[in-house]
Amino acid sequence: MPTERARPLRADARHNRDRLLDAAAEAFAGEGADASLKGIAKAAGVGIGTLYRRFPTREDLIEATYRNQTAKLCAAAHDLLETSAAAQALRAWMDLFVDYMATKHGMAEALHAVLVRDGELRMRTRDLLTDALATLLAAGVADGTIRSDVEPDVVLMSLGGTTLIAGTPEQSDLTAGLLDLLIDGLTPRATPASIPPAS
Repeated sequence: MPTERARPLRADARHNRDRLLDAAAEAFAGEGADASLKGIAKAAGVGIGTLYRRFPTREDLIEATYRNQTAKLCAAAHDLLETSAAAQALRAWMDLFVDYMATKHGMAEALHAVLVRDGELRMRTRDLLTDALATLLAAGVADGTIRSDVEPDVVLMSLGGTTLIAGTPEQSDLTAGLLDLLIDGLTPRATPASIPPAS
């Protein structure tokens, strides 16, 4: 992967790169991996030459978009905890995860080739997402709003299953309901009061 990670970027080049990756994520989520590169460049406000200088091939752009979306999603865990209570932060992060998976599904076939070639990237991504969830769950355990007996990887699998069942925009109400149900399942239950024996 050539130019993309060769050297630190100037501020203007970094800004162009970020806009390209955001535009690519939106295009791939809505149109799939065959989304127009010219359209992506136009949406980012740059010329097609700028796109090709940063990402010489479509595969380069897809991999960079995937890495960027993963990094943003993981960073959001800390950002959300700075402004929201743990349970609310976790629920908001789940919505971001659904958007992230929509981008991933949009470029699924091309991304599969990348991940098959780079198994380390696949494992690293899973580790990063699990760590982000662990941060959110630990905050909820600490303030008493999240159960302490649920592992982050189990929650990650539940989220992945939800997006497979109901991850499209037209299923947004169903998706929200399933995520609310998941949050409810993560909420601690009060211990039932003991019932005195019959006299």
